[in-house]
Amino acid sequence: MNPFSYARPAAVDEAIGLFRPDSRYIAGGTNLLDLMKENVTRPTQLIDITRLPLHDIEETADGGLRIGALVSNADLAWNPLVEARYPLLSQAILAGASPQLRNMATTGGNLLQRTRCYYFYDSTTPCNKREPGSGCSARDGLNRIHAILGHSDSCIAVHPSDMCVALAALEAQVIVQGTGGERRIAFADFHRLPGDAPERDNTLADGELITAIELPAQGFASNSAYLKVRDRASYAFALVSVAAALELDGDRIVSARLALGGVAHKPWRKPEAETVLVGKVANEAAFDEAASLLLAGASGFEHNAFKIDLARRSIARALGEAAKGASR
Repeated sequence: MNPFSYARPAAVDEAIGLFRPDSRYIAGGTNLLDLMKENVTRPTQLIDITRLPLHDIEETADGGLRIGALVSNADLAWNPLVEARYPLLSQAILAGASPQLRNMATTGGNLLQRTRCYYFYDSTTPCNKREPGSGCSARDGLNRIHAILGHSDSCIAVHPSDMCVALAALEAQVIVQGTGGERRIAFADFHRLPGDAPERDNTLADGELITAIELPAQGFASNSAYLKVRDRASYAFALVSVAAALELDGDRIVSARLALGGVAHKPWRKPEAETVLVGKVANEAAFDEAASLLLAGASGFEHNAFKIDLARRSIARALGEAAKGASR
């Protein structure tokens, strides 16, 4: 691990003022410290933000929730308001990591997780995400866990978060602050597809700090489900995950949300896959149609083509569980 300086500001403005091009903000450190130990990230300064006043969960004027960036994953998952009104989010968080990690990991940090692609962590191999222009070892290597949607010639890595898949389906907003003041980013616009710049995971400007996540009032509390398919029952990243949420009138769908994890460089949504469900009876035929639209254009590689059919079946299963109110 390379030497670095350390600062521990007490105010958001102070933290932003300390930021330099080679700085990194640190809170729980559950991913950043691993990256530093593997020499994937080499910051010259760590800015410890754990003293900042970003630890609260509050109701908003429009009936939603504002979640401070430093709320731990454990506290968020078990918060009574989240459990009652946004069970999809609670379920997704509890599907990830371990209790020990959830006690340390923060809401803001979860959004900033970097891929778990083997080659990204192996500094002896080419990786465009780690070293732009060096190549993508995964395309012709071991790519079982890699993307089937939205990938590019430069990168086929996937985003690892469970929580972010639920936040995408719930249409959260990310509140950030930088030298230019505060701004809001729609969750769909926060993470990036790799394109020809896979080293950029998100749309944050240099030095911008996530201060909160806001959830809208509609939490699909009665009919939502999070399904995670993985190689073992716990402490494993998703091969495919699905956040499914429905608003029903009897057995007919009034509105729908769908997001996939484990399949792309960001949580994957397509509005047309949700729109096609509106007005339909919540049944297998409707779910299969939505799955086909959501997976349109999917393509795999030598070791991960199986994920296309796995995702199709997982979408239908998650929608079926949501229709039955499985998350309740």
